[in-house]
Amino acid sequence: MSTTRFRRRVFLKTALGAAVAAPQFVPSTTLAAPGRPGANDRIHVGLIGSGFRSRDLTKESPSDLRLVAIADCDLRQINAYLEAVKEVPDSIVTESCARYQDYREMLEKEKLDGVFVATTTHARALICIHAMQAGLDVYAEKPLTITIEEGQYLIRAEKKYGRVVQVGTQQRSIDINNFGSDLVRNGAIGKVHTVLCPNFIGPELRGELPSEPTPAEMNWHMWCHQTELIPYSPALHPGLGRWGKFRDYDGGGLGWGVTGWGAHAFDQVQRALGTDDTCPEEIRLEGEGPNAPVTMRYPNGTLLKLSLPKGTGPGLGAIFVGDKGKIEINRNRLASNPPELIQDAPPPADKSEYASVAHAHIRNWVDCMRTREKPRAPAEVGHRASVICILVNICRELGRSLKWDPVKEEFAGDDEANALRSRPRRKGYELPKEV
Repeated sequence: MSTTRFRRRVFLKTALGAAVAAPQFVPSTTLAAPGRPGANDRIHVGLIGSGFRSRDLTKESPSDLRLVAIADCDLRQINAYLEAVKEVPDSIVTESCARYQDYREMLEKEKLDGVFVATTTHARALICIHAMQAGLDVYAEKPLTITIEEGQYLIRAEKKYGRVVQVGTQQRSIDINNFGSDLVRNGAIGKVHTVLCPNFIGPELRGELPSEPTPAEMNWHMWCHQTELIPYSPALHPGLGRWGKFRDYDGGGLGWGVTGWGAHAFDQVQRALGTDDTCPEEIRLEGEGPNAPVTMRYPNGTLLKLSLPKGTGPGLGAIFVGDKGKIEINRNRLASNPPELIQDAPPPADKSEYASVAHAHIRNWVDCMRTREKPRAPAEVGHRASVICILVNICRELGRSLKWDPVKEEFAGDDEANALRSRPRRKGYELPKEV
């Protein structure tokens, strides 16, 4: 047995306990020259979480990927996924694709180079850490985390294990979005004093839900993951976004939610302002109620206002207001005042939005798997966007304004708010101690 295989066996035995050191290696399949993979140079990946979003990811993945294994705590989801992608031309899914209910078994048994992690948000961070400990590169869906503590762990793991992590904030791979971001960043509208975003809505508290006997194909214990083990409920699973509206499992993950479209919009703000290494330091509540408007202030004085009514403005971006003009950036769309600011902009992507965006973003991840360079949306980038989401939710939950130290990542002299940077985790799903 090879050293790598041996260490993966050790990893499996300790995956839900103390963290273990993973080998620092470059998989053999990543050694081909960039852009010139041969028949034997395909990158072998696994998929963890095979719901609706996974179909888009793998449908538009580059041809030098081969999906050789799938893991999902609900075996019905795997069957539905494989049926859905059966008719996809030039699919990356292999005919002999292995199926696992426990992702840890897949990480131990399969000779993988990387994994897509497209699980529920509350399970995502720990699974990403386990994949990195097993020596794999990771493509993680957004929002990256559900707590600030999880993001700090992921950044450390990415560095410690030398992994390539790409977070699925895919607008960083759209040419027209990057053009607009660079205009803002390079002073085309002068000093940016205000950024306007929709007033994204937060999560709901989970009350009593209808319950049913757990389906035979379902590992409900694993689905609940770090959260309270409750009776199986069809109100949570299966189905796109059912769980996303509840605080236990996400931070407002539906459309127009803080961690749904909001996570994309905030990452777009970060990209355009050039603030990937920081985030707002003041969060002001501008009203009452669970979804009151919020204004955030960056260290340089720029205000980020969640003030646009639901259904108006750039739902996946923002309006940047400077002392020399305005630029509105949305997914695959750009507008400005004065109009000539964007006269040299590249055209919008000519394929369907999800297809072109996903392909370019995953292509960047794959290229970086080969070169070992940093991708467009590494763990820190995903973490900072998630921090903004979490700050909004904490501010609304406490019903008051907050001061945040973006360097120390703590609330100044505020024990009540600091306690919300993490959350209790169910036994067996704790974050590793040694990352």
